Amino acid sequence: MKLFAIIMAGGVGSRFWPRSKKKIPKQLLKIFGENTMIQDTVERINSIVPNENILIVTNKVQKPGVQEQLPDIPEENIVVEPFGRNTAACIGLASIIIQQREPDAVTFVLPADHIIKDGDSFVNTLKVAANFAQNNPALVTIGIVPTRPETGYGYIQIDEESENQNVFKVLTFAEKPNYATAVNFINSGDFFWNSGMFIWKIETILNEIKQHMPDLYEGLHQIKEKINSPEYLTALASIYGQLRRISIDYGIMEKSENVFLVKGKFNWSDVGSWEAVYQLGEKDKDGNVKTGTIYTDMVLDSYIYSPEKFTAVIGLDDIIVINCNDALLICKRDKAQDVKNIIDYLKLNKLNNHL
Repeated sequence: MKLFAIIMAGGVGSRFWPRSKKKIPKQLLKIFGENTMIQDTVERINSIVPNENILIVTNKVQKPGVQEQLPDIPEENIVVEPFGRNTAACIGLASIIIQQREPDAVTFVLPADHIIKDGDSFVNTLKVAANFAQNNPALVTIGIVPTRPETGYGYIQIDEESENQNVFKVLTFAEKPNYATAVNFINSGDFFWNSGMFIWKIETILNEIKQHMPDLYEGLHQIKEKINSPEYLTALASIYGQLRRISIDYGIMEKSENVFLVKGKFNWSDVGSWEAVYQLGEKDKDGNVKTGTIYTDMVLDSYIYSPEKFTAVIGLDDIIVINCNDALLICKRDKAQDVKNIIDYLKLNKLNNHL
């Protein structure tokens, strides 16, 4: 079995402003530990996928940072999207490149910015999924065993009686629920968090794209004909910009009859906001997570990041403080998802030096 990996690394990470910017987005930051998030993503799979079989999909602005952080990934494996077209196009583009090299490849599709502990368990889960995908025309995803009624994740429902080699048939996908619905999902026992990780044969995903997104398939076919030719970059720019902007979840996964799930029992987070960083961080006796020289007095359950400036906080609870050289963010923890709105404000007022 020939194993490849597609790592999606073109996002901006708008909820991680002001640390996350266009050139150095969330996946290129050190959020936990000494490695950046994308370095950890590659390191996690190196025991089963060699560097020459790992493709990183990013954009022109972020490519230098990716190359600097991942010097062992061949330059030709860093795939640059000329335009952001969401995950269906991103995955499709990388898939036709892999198909040119190894038509029978089984491919892992992974976001670049997740936190995963229990690395051995994660790799074993990938192996189970790959073996099933190798022998079945299946789109396999990893569903995380939920530990709480989380309203920030999508959910996947499975048929518990359909177990085949530790793989289960998917019944439905559910959007991010309200709290009461999330409690019902947890109590039912057959709903899992949607991790956004996928495993399939290249032939399988391209057949599904052909069936459910024929417009995308046609565009990818035209691009594929130009791979390894002098016209490739021109054709890519011309055709890719016309592709529909849609996620692989909406475009394929929710339409296909061939979706299966492997239960992921490892510690996982998509680290979708500063609140998630707080939840994962090591807390002091007051429930605070602090990075830098920080003074606090009568401060509880807060996340304060200020590695380059002495920062003092007094008499505030449940807040987030991100103190960078060129910008300062202060917000309540329960408003962490709204940080992305700052990006719209900066664009509207042409404050590009802060983007």
